[in-house]
Amino acid sequence: MAERGGARTRGVAGTWPPRGIAPAAGIAPSGFAIWPSFAARLREWIAAEAGAGRLLPWVPIAFGTGIAFYFTADHEPVAWVTAAAAIGLCLAAYLARRKKLFAAAVMIAAMSAGFAAATWKTARIAHGVLARPMFGVSLSGFVETRDIRERTDRFVLRVTQMESQRSQMKLERVRLSVRKGTAPEVGSFVELKARLQPPLSPLRPGSYDFGRDMYFQGIGASGFVTGAIKTVEPPVSGGLALRYAAFMQGLRDAIDARIRTTLDGDKRAIATALLTGRRDAITTPVNDAMFISGLGHVLSISGYHMAVVAGVVFFAIRALLALIPALTTGFPIKKWAAAAALAAAAFYLLLSGAEVATQRSFFMTAVVLIAVMVDRRAVTFRTLAVAAMIVLALAPEALVHPSFQMSFAATLGLVALVQIGMPRLFASPDNSATAKVALWGGREIMTLALASLVAGFATTPYAAFHFHRVTPYGVLANLAAMPVVSAVVMPAGMLGLLAMPFGLDGVFWWLMGVGIDWMIVVTEWVARLPGAIGRMAAFGTGPMIAASAGIILLGLLRTPLRWSGAAVLVLATVWALAVPQPDILISGDGHNVGVRGKDGRLHLMRTGKDTFLMKEWLAADADERQPVDASLAEGVSCDDSGCVAQLADGGFVALSLKPEGLADDCARATLLVAARQTPPACASLVIDRDRLQRQGTIALRRTGAGFAVEAVRPKGYDRPWSPAVAGDSETEAALVRPAAVPKAVDATPAEADQQGEE
Repeated sequence: MAERGGARTRGVAGTWPPRGIAPAAGIAPSGFAIWPSFAARLREWIAAEAGAGRLLPWVPIAFGTGIAFYFTADHEPVAWVTAAAAIGLCLAAYLARRKKLFAAAVMIAAMSAGFAAATWKTARIAHGVLARPMFGVSLSGFVETRDIRERTDRFVLRVTQMESQRSQMKLERVRLSVRKGTAPEVGSFVELKARLQPPLSPLRPGSYDFGRDMYFQGIGASGFVTGAIKTVEPPVSGGLALRYAAFMQGLRDAIDARIRTTLDGDKRAIATALLTGRRDAITTPVNDAMFISGLGHVLSISGYHMAVVAGVVFFAIRALLALIPALTTGFPIKKWAAAAALAAAAFYLLLSGAEVATQRSFFMTAVVLIAVMVDRRAVTFRTLAVAAMIVLALAPEALVHPSFQMSFAATLGLVALVQIGMPRLFASPDNSATAKVALWGGREIMTLALASLVAGFATTPYAAFHFHRVTPYGVLANLAAMPVVSAVVMPAGMLGLLAMPFGLDGVFWWLMGVGIDWMIVVTEWVARLPGAIGRMAAFGTGPMIAASAGIILLGLLRTPLRWSGAAVLVLATVWALAVPQPDILISGDGHNVGVRGKDGRLHLMRTGKDTFLMKEWLAADADERQPVDASLAEGVSCDDSGCVAQLADGGFVALSLKPEGLADDCARATLLVAARQTPPACASLVIDRDRLQRQGTIALRRTGAGFAVEAVRPKGYDRPWSPAVAGDSETEAALVRPAAVPKAVDATPAEADQQGEE
């Protein structure tokens, strides 16, 4: 549907110029006549993009922009002020509906509404967050969820009573790990003792905030069960929600038990993941191979799975009803099939745990099916916009989650392909050669290849930002594996669910396992290809925002202005590749320090084993080494008093462990990381334990005057999921000694707090 002004012209969506308008004949203007012609054409393009019906897809983008502004705030906004501002701006936009500034007013109002929605969601779920570790905590409460993992099990406890000798803090929910096979049943009331830790903060400045994710799940701490778990009679009822959770968990366990009778190992784990959303039991090698090959999206129930479930049910029901002539002539069997598919999608949503990515997929599928039931066009940008608004309004925090970003980017690309690319690609007149290719499935193969290419291209910036990798062979892996997953694995799984009550499901689990076997073979083969592991160094939010803007422009614009999105993507790529990496990384507990040496790679001084942290640092540095690699300690000299490593410019970084070595470190080191107070006359720039506790992991980049400092929690940062630690209001001058050695010249307080260039 191409639209210009207030009129609508039937035709291929996105064609330019619109059908029926022939290009002007004659020789192109030259000289000074070029600019007026281009300016006129530019005004024509802008007018077309601003035509009737073109505003709606941009509303969720503005709404999401407001949510993004909320998450960049240093402290929590005032909820009633944000709500009043949003209401006022929405009212102003309504009053300006007949004005030329209506579009701008709507965008501003949508941004304000997004900001207010995120603020109110945070205020509505407000709960306590543990700030310091606690030991020997007595807990009692209801088990809400349970995860079966590769080595351990994990469950979420809704706390009814919490006792500790050292703190009176109360938490609403905690996530606890236990030995494999010992997690209590969902819905049970238990008593236990645990060691609690604050939610995991970002492992480096700019990396994913696990604590924020846990906060919006209502979890205030994580930890380990330290003794026996005692199941007792609950003092109060757990409520309807808990009974529902226990029922669904029992259903998932029953499905897993039936699958286990036929399949084992990774085949069983992947089959369970595809049907119930529980994917933690997949072994690490297979899980890594899936993501390296570009098939990792199969493990997360999202748009593809929901589309397959709804699509199979829709076409199966419609085909069965079509066998009855009386129904085909007098009843809307297409709408009946859509209603059945919607019910199946809703059941799949509940069975899989209703994670944010699955909710987004369900809403998108529901909008499509409802459009079929009311005789509207199904796959459109408006459908995607409505789904995005529903998800962001219900869960504003989804915006900063990689699954949301990758899912909507891929869906935007696919909708653009369906509405713009496919009609043009297959619009050429048929001839004998084209007919033969189509007969042998050439068109379907090309469609699948294009869909894989477009989805992979759209998700690349987010995979590079969050996971520091790209998948150069993703199209190859998807072409080889996805037809089998779509035609064998998922339909067999659905038939297995239907056959379970009758005890006839075994053959379907076996068939599902055959398809999963093929998928594992493909993913391991692709993961072993030369250059399959595409590493990408961390590049900050700036290039990712630019890449997002480029993808949106390419997807939503209909005129040649869309190619401005390609230019923005090129700019984002150059920007991402040009971002300098930090010269020093210091973990929040001070036990791990990474120093970039003369060879350009990180060398690690560590007094503890934090494999997860090391993996993140190395991945963010595009370093192929593993945490156990001996080369990580090259150039590092350690003794009982501490460790020393050399920077690329010849300066030294010291990690002090005992007071005996402080004097020597202060005299020689450019930067000193100390677990205790340092002498007042220390000439080195000092990062001490108190500062690390306030600011978390710190990254430093060498400048002419000293170091540009970027911290996970910069001075003044205070959010509900990362509350400020007492003492954070002190000035940097009180925390960092002035330097007396040229290589240890300290920055001014403003420079020391400077957020490193992204």
